[in-house]
Amino acid sequence: MAEIIQKDGTWAFDGDALRLTPGRDKNVSLLRKELGELVVPLGALAGISFEQGKKAGRLRLRLRDGADPLLLATGGRLTEPHDPYQLIVESDRYGVAEYFVDEVRSALLLDQVPAGPVDAYLLPGPSVPLSVSAGDGTAGFDGERIRLEWNWKTEDAKAAAGARTLALADITGVEWHPAAGLENGHLRFTVRHAPTKTPPKYDPNAVELWGFKKDPLMALVAAAVQARLPHPARAAAIHPVDARPELPSPPVASAEDDHDALLRRLRELGELHRTGVLTDEEFALAKQAVLKRM
Repeated sequence: MAEIIQKDGTWAFDGDALRLTPGRDKNVSLLRKELGELVVPLGALAGISFEQGKKAGRLRLRLRDGADPLLLATGGRLTEPHDPYQLIVESDRYGVAEYFVDEVRSALLLDQVPAGPVDAYLLPGPSVPLSVSAGDGTAGFDGERIRLEWNWKTEDAKAAAGARTLALADITGVEWHPAAGLENGHLRFTVRHAPTKTPPKYDPNAVELWGFKKDPLMALVAAAVQARLPHPARAAAIHPVDARPELPSPPVASAEDDHDALLRRLRELGELHRTGVLTDEEFALAKQAVLKRM
C-alpha cells in the first residue's frame, strides 16, 4: 500500500483504488471538506503526475473522460483549491510522492487500464438530499426534484415567479461556471423543450454566482444531478451529438410562396445560426437555397 499524508489531505492506494481524504487544515476549501473522502477505482484513472516546485510540489490525477459526474458538471473549471484531484506536497515529501506515482502507474500498466473515455459513471457523485445557498438563491436536490428558492438579492423579474421545482425527468443538462474576473458564475439547469440563452441573472432555472466563498459548493448540486442523468456517451448513442433538427424544406410553389415568406425564412435561419443550432456551413447552404427561390 502506498500513502502520502499532507496538510492538504491524504492519498492512499491499495492496488485497486485510491482514497482521497481532505485535510483539516484551515486552507482546505469548503468544497473539498463537503465532498469528504473520495474512492477512485483504478479503472477510472487515465494517469497520474507529480510536478516539483521550489517550495512545494503537486500531485495530479487525470480521470478518464466521463468517469466522474463532478468533472462533467463543472467542465474542468474547478481551480486548484477546490479540485479534489490535486494534492499540494511539501518539499521534504518529494520522494514519497514519486514512489506513490510509480506505484499507481505500475498498477495501471499491469491491469492494462485504457486511458480513453468511459460510457458509464465510475464514481457515484455527492449523496442526497443536499441544499446549498450562494449567490442569488438556494438550490436543493433530493434525488428526484430540484428546488430553487430566491433571496433578497435576486432580480425582481426572476423572484416574482416565486420558488421553482424542477423534476429530474425534465432535466437534460446541468452546468456550473465559477465567477471569473468581471464575469459572474452560475449553476444552470437545462429543461427539456425549454432551451434558453437568458443571462443567469434573469433565468428562473439558474442561480447566479458572484465569486464568494460558498460558490464552489453549488458544484455539489450540479454533480449530484449529473450523476442521476443518463450518461452523455449513452445519450449520444441514441441522439448523436452532431445530429441537428431537420430544417423545414423550402416552401413549395404556392400562394404562400411569396417574397415575405422567404424573408421570414431568412430571419429564422439567421436566428438558428446565431443561437448555434446551425453551423456556418449549414447556414450558408440554407441561405443560398432560399435566395435562389427569391
